[in-house]
Amino acid sequence: MSTDTVRTDVIDRRREQRGWYFYDWACSVYSTSVLTVFLGPYLTAVAKSAADPDGFVHPLGIPVRAGSFFAYCVSASVIVSILVMPLVGAAADRTGRKKPLLAACAYVGATATTGLFFLSGDRYLLGGLLLIVANSSVAVSMVVYNSYLPQIAPPEDRDRVSSRGWAFGYAAGSSMLVVNLVLFTGHDSFGVSESTAVRICLASAGLWWGAFTLVPLKRLRDRRTTYTAPAVHGWRQLASTVRDMRGKPLTLAFLLAYLIYNDGIQTVISQASVYGSQELGLSQSTLITAVLMVQLLAVAGALGMGRLARTYGTKRTILGSLVAWTVTLGAGYFLPAGAPVWFFVLASGIGLVLGGSQALSRSLFSHLVPPGKEAEYFSAYEMSDRGMSWLGPLLFGITYQLTGSYRDAIISLVAFFVIGFALLARVPVRQAILDAGNPVPETI
Repeated sequence: MSTDTVRTDVIDRRREQRGWYFYDWACSVYSTSVLTVFLGPYLTAVAKSAADPDGFVHPLGIPVRAGSFFAYCVSASVIVSILVMPLVGAAADRTGRKKPLLAACAYVGATATTGLFFLSGDRYLLGGLLLIVANSSVAVSMVVYNSYLPQIAPPEDRDRVSSRGWAFGYAAGSSMLVVNLVLFTGHDSFGVSESTAVRICLASAGLWWGAFTLVPLKRLRDRRTTYTAPAVHGWRQLASTVRDMRGKPLTLAFLLAYLIYNDGIQTVISQASVYGSQELGLSQSTLITAVLMVQLLAVAGALGMGRLARTYGTKRTILGSLVAWTVTLGAGYFLPAGAPVWFFVLASGIGLVLGGSQALSRSLFSHLVPPGKEAEYFSAYEMSDRGMSWLGPLLFGITYQLTGSYRDAIISLVAFFVIGFALLARVPVRQAILDAGNPVPETI
């Protein structure tokens, strides 16, 4: 291969990587502004306005405490994503046409998010439906998005590329939150009510998501595939993927550990604003400021932990982050109500480990995927990513429903980090990479 050809390949790969980063930039605003900041408290307030005198709403005739409705909707969204993700993952691997699938998922989710502008009064069912559609769409789109990583980055470069993708996402979330904060705190000067300001913030995330998705759709490219497995559907595809993983038990062992500890991470992300507003009595502007702090620190955290991984290894760095998560969550249980300073301290701890633990997990898993089955395997991986895990929100919601205490609900999540740490520590990642048929990086 000539020098000019090599140089051209490098330029094309970097261009594609930069385009890939922009999908994190596009969809992370949904995760930040919608799922983490505004929708939890707002949908909870809408549900409470529709509740009976005992504080219950009755979707489909089922009595649900209004304060648990948001958590249950997040949990329900994973049922939809479980049915769809394996099918989309297999289609991406089988056809090699990933861009149309990415576009379809992204624009369904962006449309549902924009539709949250119409969430008002006692329309809690509308809010729940749009949340389920948007949340499942972002999960399915991430199956296709993440499956590009092994194709656009060589093994020794994936920690850096994955970390930059997360950093782009957190930078986007920070940018939008600054705008949200200005609108929300100054809504009177803009001539809109507080609830209208929230609905504008929700809808703007959908518009942002749709607009910036155009960048990766232009720069990413489809590739020919030799994957010839027949098409199957839903649970059958998931079962087929798991059966294939049984031939690679170390990949399956890592995935199990990830599903557990990331379930805890995603539940903290999706329920933190509810905990801050309902249990600690913090204002919406305080919550926005805290999440903005998390986003800014997460950019530095993702890049910093990427550097630590190059020195100490990816697995050790992830394990260290899980210890930090456990300590931070335990401290959160004892936070005094009405004390924003301590909430900011806690947010700082979360920000420093949030981006890195997610980015490095994605990078490490990409080494454990057999060539040609990236999207299929990432469909299983994605079931616990970006708030899509069902057990954490369900446990959070049930704990609150039984105890009426968000403190009890938040401390129940410690188990996910402890169990995840124990399972990940037992995985010999070098052997797992070899068993998957991939080259082993010098430091992993």
